Amino acid sequence: MPCTFSGIRRGPALLLCLSAVLVLLVSGCDKAKSTLESALKSRRPPKERATTHPAHPQVSGTPRLAIILDDLGSDPSAVEAIFALHYPLTLSVLPNHPRSSEIAAEAHRRGYQVMLHLPMQSVGNEIPEPGQLRAGMTPSQMTQALNEMLAGVPDAVGVNNHQGSLATSDAALMAQLMPLLRERHLFFIDSRTTAATVAYDAAERDGVPAAFRNVPFLDDVQDDAAIRRQLELAIRGAKEKGQAIAIGHPHPETLRVLREMLPQMQSQGIHLVHASDLVH
Repeated sequence: MPCTFSGIRRGPALLLCLSAVLVLLVSGCDKAKSTLESALKSRRPPKERATTHPAHPQVSGTPRLAIILDDLGSDPSAVEAIFALHYPLTLSVLPNHPRSSEIAAEAHRRGYQVMLHLPMQSVGNEIPEPGQLRAGMTPSQMTQALNEMLAGVPDAVGVNNHQGSLATSDAALMAQLMPLLRERHLFFIDSRTTAATVAYDAAERDGVPAAFRNVPFLDDVQDDAAIRRQLELAIRGAKEKGQAIAIGHPHPETLRVLREMLPQMQSQGIHLVHASDLVH
């Protein structure tokens, strides 16, 4: 049924006038639409600028702290003392030690997060671990070494470097390592044993979920009072940054301080988490 306008006589002149009115209305709508789109675009937030080495992002709510305990693999009594704490700590196990597989499997069974404490070449005089990653390794040598070490630490879901002040500052070596971790769905924590490290940047570039230690080591000085101060710095760091990763070792002094201070963290507004919760 054709559209009609009541009360209006048809005629060429009238149709011409109606056509002109319609053209003006349409062009006016298009102009209004264009003006609206320009206004909306002007209100869109600008894109964030990329940074070369982003810090851990701020998080809303409770500050989060992950505590990694390194160098496990030989002393079952130290591991039992960790189990007795009943907190979500992350255990990083050295490969090729007498109890490495047993400790990793039992930690996983009890609900602790397990990492491979991956030996890497250092610039100092530390005693090297068997099979450590070193400068000049071929891709096949690195693949074989990594596979053997992972086989000795069952249920590892991530990796952090043991020593490694030379290896983690070697861009070529880190470029070889990160695709292997990505293929195995492992995250990487840079222990930051040297300020020259490029490991975190290499992980980020290759799409490996990663983070880095961003507060001081807990127990470079094996003294209760000193460790207590370091843990307080870690708590403060978590509050200031929103999240923090601290690294310690299963020394008797460290475990004593953890037994004393871990129960107080919740009242201080700190949420203790696994290392994997802080990678990005």
